[in-house]
Order: sequence, then structure tokens, then C-alpha cells
Amino acid sequence: MCDACVPFDPVHFEPGLDHPVPDDRVNDGRCGWALPGALLEYHDTEWGRPVRGDQALFERICLEAFQAGLSWRTVLLRRPDLREVFDGFDPHQLAQRDEDWVAAVLQDARIIRNRAKVRAAIANARACLELQAEHGPGALDALIWRYAQPDHPRPSGMDQVPAQTPQSFALARQLRTSGFVFVGPTTAYALMQACGLVNDHVIGCPVEIGECS
Repeated sequence: MCDACVPFDPVHFEPGLDHPVPDDRVNDGRCGWALPGALLEYHDTEWGRPVRGDQALFERICLEAFQAGLSWRTVLLRRPDLREVFDGFDPHQLAQRDEDWVAAVLQDARIIRNRAKVRAAIANARACLELQAEHGPGALDALIWRYAQPDHPRPSGMDQVPAQTPQSFALARQLRTSGFVFVGPTTAYALMQACGLVNDHVIGCPVEIGECS
């Protein structure tokens, strides 16, 4: 898919592309992607707030993988169904799923029916359990939060929001080393933004979140 055809994505915003970013004045100074409806509520109540715990972070890894090539709004609207179909993103249950389950799930119109992404969720569940077996409970949390950037400068506008950073390259590399898949540097940075490892709410955005630590 060409860059110009990629749907506007609030998490993977890329400066310079022709995305329909509204004037900040339309949404009271919020980040330009916070369009009225599901995205606005997500922006105000979830995005950038610290997410802790292995299962919560595992879910975010899976959702970011499902998002690849799509708009975040698509994933957000399907999140309740994804949670239902994918065992509440419990890695212990999801790791036991096999190819027969994959084939059945791909017939379910409620989810994002991409075989590679469904298989990735299973592979990542197994990687999460292996990480915990080696390092104990909280191992995924510790791995991811090692890359938090409390001193990350907030962007002055949407054109200042990066798609990748050296830290996201490092996080993606570490996740892949630990057996995770579908976790490139852009996906890793989206994870960092969404889970509060960096604060990319634009300067002047009225949403206040805690420190990244």
C-alpha cells in the first residue's frame, strides 16, 4: 500500500503525509487526531496513561499488531470483540490455541481477519509465557518499561510527533529477541505512546497524564 493510501492513524501519525488532521481549535486544543467519538474518548481517558502489568501490556502488543496497516479507530471499535474472541488476551489460554482454532477464528467477521496477525497473537502469548518462566511474573512489564522516557520532550504540534525513535528500535529488537513477532520499531513506538512510556500529547493539550516512570 502506498503512503498516500494509508488511513489516518492516531498512533502511527507520520509527518508530511496528507492525512485529514483537523485544526486543533476544533477539539479544544487536543491532539489533532482526537476526532469526536471513540477516538476523542480514547484520547482523553486512555492514550498516554501508564499501563502496567504483563497481561495489560500483552493485550496492547496484540492490538498494536492488529492495527498494522489499518486505522486505530478500526481496532478500537472492534476491541470488545477481539477481547471476547482472543480469550481476554490471557496469554495462558491463547498460547494453547492451534491451527484449527485459527481457521475457525478467521471465519468470524467481528475480528480483523488476517491469518498472520492471528498467528502472531498466539506466538506472542507463548513468548510472554516463556519470558515469565525465565524471569518470573512481571517480566514483560519490566522489559517494556525499561525503555520509558520521562524526559521525552512533548511535541509542539502533530508534525513533531515521530513514527519511530532509537528507543523504539531498541524495544522492538529486545521483544524480537524474546520471541515476539509483529513488533517493528513503528509498532513499538505506538506501544510506547499508548502505554505512557512517552508523553506525546501536544503542548497545550488539556489532557494531563502522569509521569513516564
